[in-house]
Amino acid sequence: MLPQLLNAADFDTILNGKKVALYTLTNKQGSVAQITNYGGTVVSLWVKDKEDNFKDVVLGYKTLEEYRTNPNAYFGSIVGRYANRIAKGKFTLDNKTYTLATNNGENHLHGGTTGFDAAVWVAKQTCSHTLELTYVSGDMEEGYPGNLAVTVQYQLTEDNALKITYWAITDKTTIINLTNHSYFNLKGEGNGDILDHNLQINAEKFTSVDQTCIPTGELIPVKNTPLDFTKEKTIGKDINANYDQLKIGNGYDHNYVINQTETLNLAAKVTEPTAGIVMDVFTTEPGIQLYTGNFITDTVLGKTNKKYHPRAAFCLETQHYPDSPNKPNFPSVILQPKEEYHSVTLYKFSTKA
Repeated sequence: MLPQLLNAADFDTILNGKKVALYTLTNKQGSVAQITNYGGTVVSLWVKDKEDNFKDVVLGYKTLEEYRTNPNAYFGSIVGRYANRIAKGKFTLDNKTYTLATNNGENHLHGGTTGFDAAVWVAKQTCSHTLELTYVSGDMEEGYPGNLAVTVQYQLTEDNALKITYWAITDKTTIINLTNHSYFNLKGEGNGDILDHNLQINAEKFTSVDQTCIPTGELIPVKNTPLDFTKEKTIGKDINANYDQLKIGNGYDHNYVINQTETLNLAAKVTEPTAGIVMDVFTTEPGIQLYTGNFITDTVLGKTNKKYHPRAAFCLETQHYPDSPNKPNFPSVILQPKEEYHSVTLYKFSTKA
């Protein structure tokens, strides 16, 4: 099966005076990524399976309108200014308290009511395999201080990785934590659940959470817990275990503390046995959030008109830890003027017989 490209016309429009479009990246292996500058969203990602057939391994929609009317899943989007949660929507910088939207119960999630996932980014496709997106988040947008100029570059590399590079600068002290929120199913989008995918995470600890999914501040060893993926096991093996941390999120929705030994570290490895597709995740970030699609609603129709269901995909969101602005013992997410935020993540694909 060859990649089935989505119709670019279904994304072409003008929103708030800005052009929205769908861009197609290719490499010499025949892999294809389609990305829209609405939210910097990865709409499709076609890679070969062990039989040399292409599969689209990310969930999403086939039209821009569906992304605009179903925003809360964040399918494939860039999320920010702060990915993940901030407790009670408050943080303090330089003795000043900032108040953000509380759009996840009593907490702030993924940048707020209108985060980067709903922004129209300025797009420039520099070659067949590279797309550059820029966005300026104004001072106090969604409650965050500073004019923040962000650049995100997507590259579909010749060694079959989707490489995402982030840069940002600010004119006022602020906080930043960016990630991509792609939902993966290596059997192909809409093809059942991901419980039989084999997962290994390069982490000895995770950040435990309270009943509202906010970190307690403790780094808990994964050893002898259902959150232990230091050795490869299926995602479904322990997902329903009688363990408080799993009950809170109805499955995995946890940040892992990556074992960092290099600048760019192998954070996770996923293998799907039937298609034989392998995905290695490399990142410069200190954490990675495993989310097993626990709250995907079965009313959602995907790109091929298949219903999505809970646990129809997994996310591996490279990031700083949730609620870091309120946890002094966590790695800092503060960005000062004259500094540059820089982060790199690769989702690299191969096959295994």
